[in-house]
Amino acid sequence: MSVKAFQLACLVERELLAAPVVSGDKSRQQQQLRIESLECCGHDLYLGSSDGCIRRFLLEEKSHPATGLTTFTGSRQLQQTLLGPRKPVTELRAASALHRLLVLCDNVISLADMSSLELVAAAGARIKGAAAFTLNENPASGGDPFCVELCLISAKRRAIQIFLVYEDHVQMVKEVTTPEQPCSLAVDGHFLCLALTTQYIIMNYNTGSSQDLFPYNSEEKRPIVKRISRQEFLLAGPGGLGMFATVAGISQRAPVRWSENVIGAAVCFPYVVALDEEFITVHSMLDQQKKQTIPFKEGRILQEFEGRLIATTNNGVYVLTPIPLENQIQDLLAGRRVEEALVLAKGARRNIPKEKFQVMYRRILQQAGFIQFAQLQFSEAKELFRSSRLDVRELISLYPFLLPTSSTFARCHPPLHEYADLNQLTQGDQDKITKCKRFLMSYLNEIRSTEVANGYKEDVDTALLKLYAEANHESLLDLLVSENSCLLPDCAAWLETHKKYYALGLLYRYNSQDAAALQLWVKIVNGDLQDPTRTDLFEYIVDFLTFCTDHDLVWKYSEWVLQKSEQIGVQIFTRRPCDEQQKNGFCPDDVIKCLRKYPRAILKYLEHLVLDRRLQRETYHTRLAVMYLEEVQRLKSLALENCEELVECQTKLRSLLQQSDLYRVHLLLDKIKNTDLHLESAILYGKLEEHDKALNILVHQLKDFPAAEDYCLWNSVSKDAPYRQRLFHLLLTIYLNPDSSDGTLQVAGVDLLNKHAPEFNTAQVLRQLPETWSVQLLAPFLAGSMRESLHNQTMAQLAVGLAKSENLIYKHERVKMRGRPIVISDKQLCQICQSPFSEPTFVRHPNGIIVHTHCAASRRMNPNMAHGSRT
Repeated sequence: MSVKAFQLACLVERELLAAPVVSGDKSRQQQQLRIESLECCGHDLYLGSSDGCIRRFLLEEKSHPATGLTTFTGSRQLQQTLLGPRKPVTELRAASALHRLLVLCDNVISLADMSSLELVAAAGARIKGAAAFTLNENPASGGDPFCVELCLISAKRRAIQIFLVYEDHVQMVKEVTTPEQPCSLAVDGHFLCLALTTQYIIMNYNTGSSQDLFPYNSEEKRPIVKRISRQEFLLAGPGGLGMFATVAGISQRAPVRWSENVIGAAVCFPYVVALDEEFITVHSMLDQQKKQTIPFKEGRILQEFEGRLIATTNNGVYVLTPIPLENQIQDLLAGRRVEEALVLAKGARRNIPKEKFQVMYRRILQQAGFIQFAQLQFSEAKELFRSSRLDVRELISLYPFLLPTSSTFARCHPPLHEYADLNQLTQGDQDKITKCKRFLMSYLNEIRSTEVANGYKEDVDTALLKLYAEANHESLLDLLVSENSCLLPDCAAWLETHKKYYALGLLYRYNSQDAAALQLWVKIVNGDLQDPTRTDLFEYIVDFLTFCTDHDLVWKYSEWVLQKSEQIGVQIFTRRPCDEQQKNGFCPDDVIKCLRKYPRAILKYLEHLVLDRRLQRETYHTRLAVMYLEEVQRLKSLALENCEELVECQTKLRSLLQQSDLYRVHLLLDKIKNTDLHLESAILYGKLEEHDKALNILVHQLKDFPAAEDYCLWNSVSKDAPYRQRLFHLLLTIYLNPDSSDGTLQVAGVDLLNKHAPEFNTAQVLRQLPETWSVQLLAPFLAGSMRESLHNQTMAQLAVGLAKSENLIYKHERVKMRGRPIVISDKQLCQICQSPFSEPTFVRHPNGIIVHTHCAASRRMNPNMAHGSRT
């Protein structure tokens, strides 16, 4: 889990700390000297030592653009001030706004000039009885920029005192007592975070309220209280934990686990740095893991100054220079530690300008994506690629030959990964290569319709097609029949190489090269090219030609289609949209001419014209009827009397003869003569109104009495009742012919009467019937006749009654109209001629206008005066 977050460098050598030798041994003097406190303000470094001296050093900062690192060097200044009788300087704090240095020595806080280090001699510029102090970096008092707020621990009683420090004097503003003697403190606003003898507390010095945090034994361990940000503190907790606490007394961060012997700590986001007597340890605030351990013997102080971490030993000063976060992240990525790198990158957001961070973070996500991809962690890689809006060509370029040959893409610099291509990444492992290709297929398919692919659709679709073709994937055809941006030259060559000829035809078709597509598909059907993709390719070609708008192409391949199958091939013309069939390009006469060599096809086409489109042309009807007739005769000549094909064809012929009135009846009769197609002959005679011949055929030659009855019914469809009655009487006459001795005809006559009683004139039938027939035999006929007669009589009476009722209503309305009096005088004028009325006859319109009777009939009458009533 290690990462190099900081680089330790010596800032002030031991020799620079030595005091001037007055007497005695120089080495002994150096050995006794210890650094007790330090402060850094701008480029000035102040050290308080055990001999009561303050030393000021000038820090020089240099940045190295190549590495991104910053280095510091310290040079000792000439000024130095001696404080007290060799008492250690235990605290130093700079108040830059006042140009003052606050110095704690021998429990006295003094003010010194930051440049000369000379003490301010004013009487009110000292504070006595202070055990420790700190400055409030977020003072609640706000206002005055020429004073600072100081909080100190009283050395004589359990109390915290609040002072305002000015350039030449100090002013006490508040004192707050504490339940135990404080050992250490930090302040933010009104809130004090205190390490007492046995516990840590948060206290509001404005209200006096306090809240316990957790216990701590100051006798066993040195307490640590650090303000790390607004209203948040870092504390050394029990069990070697670095605890975070807010002014509300809660922790918003997980604790970090450091050494039991920590003597100093600081925060340089996103790290917590801890110091003990042997090591400096670096912990992440993001995942609470230890990231770095730096050997550091005899450590004493660790503090953070405006992003600089400075640590001291007894007689040496060192700086912890942060390694740029971007360098740290790159080191983590180089070690394949993706999760840590991403956590660190997210944490870096607060330290980097927004625009720069977004660019950096996107690149980090992309690098992490390629690391996960190389480890075959495809789901993680996909999310990283999508969220970082990776230029998908970076990924495609890993796969040899997938990018179009016309592509000018070049990988970004510096590169996002270290791989030349997929073979290097997988070390030639075919199983891994296959998995990587499946991933790319899935990924490209997902992003091809999203913003991620904007600007690169040709590259994406071309690569996707190549992958599908190579893997024989079923989605290849879906891609080609939908909207796509596949580049024709690259994709055509690739499909041909992988023998995907049907798909190649689809590609040609999508690019409006229908002739090239058909040429390929025809070769597949003919067996010149082998491609088993579609077993129904011939039917597909027919469908394609059916809706093809290139008429020349349709005529060119129609001959080939008809040679393969007349019945399927004719669909090119029968299934074509009607509006297109009516155009000159595919008019019926031209199609029939094209089909002349293909009898089955022309039969199907004529059926389409006559039965489906219902074209009313004698030529089509006659030709279809003749073809039906010839087919029936052909099948009969083969002695196939009961075969389904014959029955079906004969049924079609009879249906056409019955329903159509456009064919040439005499022509068909001539063709039927001397054949056994008696029913067809009867139908034809019926079309000529020669019903006696037709019925005689049905009755005497076929002896098909139900057919004779049906003949009367369908021949009288859309005709009036007398016409139908005449047909039934004619049939009855044939049944009752006295010259016939066939008893079956009389039985048929009885059945006809009893079954169709309403179709006969009862009186005429009774005169026609033989006297020998009994009433019982004709009971159903007579009952039906009586019922029909009564029904007709009743319906007539109802009609008369309704007419009388309607007439009565009209009369009532007229009486009502006359019941309203209309008064006219000799002064009232006609609205048309503007002359007075000389007689009491006039016309009154519904809108109240009154005119002369002769004016109402005049052509000059206003149309708005229509529908008047004469009175």
